[in-house]
Amino acid sequence: MKLTLEEIQQLYKFTKAHFVEHYDLQTELVDHLGNGIEEQWNANPDMPFHTALQYEFKKFGVFGFHDVIRDKTKAMEKRYWKILFQFIKDYFKLPKIFMLLILTATVFTLITLLPEGYKGYFIAVTFLFLMVIVFVKSLQNKKGLKKKNRKWLLEDMIMNHTNSLAFLNLGLQICINPFILESLAEYPIGSLLVSFFLVVLMLLFYIMVYIIPPMTEDLLIKTYPEYKMG
Repeated sequence: MKLTLEEIQQLYKFTKAHFVEHYDLQTELVDHLGNGIEEQWNANPDMPFHTALQYEFKKFGVFGFHDVIRDKTKAMEKRYWKILFQFIKDYFKLPKIFMLLILTATVFTLITLLPEGYKGYFIAVTFLFLMVIVFVKSLQNKKGLKKKNRKWLLEDMIMNHTNSLAFLNLGLQICINPFILESLAEYPIGSLLVSFFLVVLMLLFYIMVYIIPPMTEDLLIKTYPEYKMG
């Protein structure tokens, strides 16, 4: 026996009712549940659909789909960072690397020209400026996102990752205490390291909020073949 279209739709509703929001993960679970139900029907054709469904659902354990959601999120997280660092690697190749070197030299010059006691404030203001730009652009990206009936895990990561608490916390700590990097910037090699760090951070934020979001649809098509049909 095979599942009917109506029963497949019931499986989608079932996964959504059990806190599976993303369509790609719903589809994976529906396929898994559907195969299990059909195997049960092969052994017992008279078993009701909902009985077979509850039997298959119990196989996921006490926490239901929680472990599946967690594992899928981790896997997609790795994919997101792989995409991000692929873009970053391009900036460490010719000719883009010249831009990084020029920016690093510019920031280094500004830091070394500043009098003692002001270097930390310059670094803090730079961080604050970056955070404001990232926050504003992130809101614009979310606002410009077309309303869709289906949510995709990778899409949510692309749109939400710029609000990473790790980045925001780092920026806030430096803004609150501008002398965190002051002592390091007192020495030429320290100033160079701080300058390079700031430039790489700028590059990271630039790629996260300006480069990847406009490419979201292409990335989704590559990740989910069924996305075109959605």
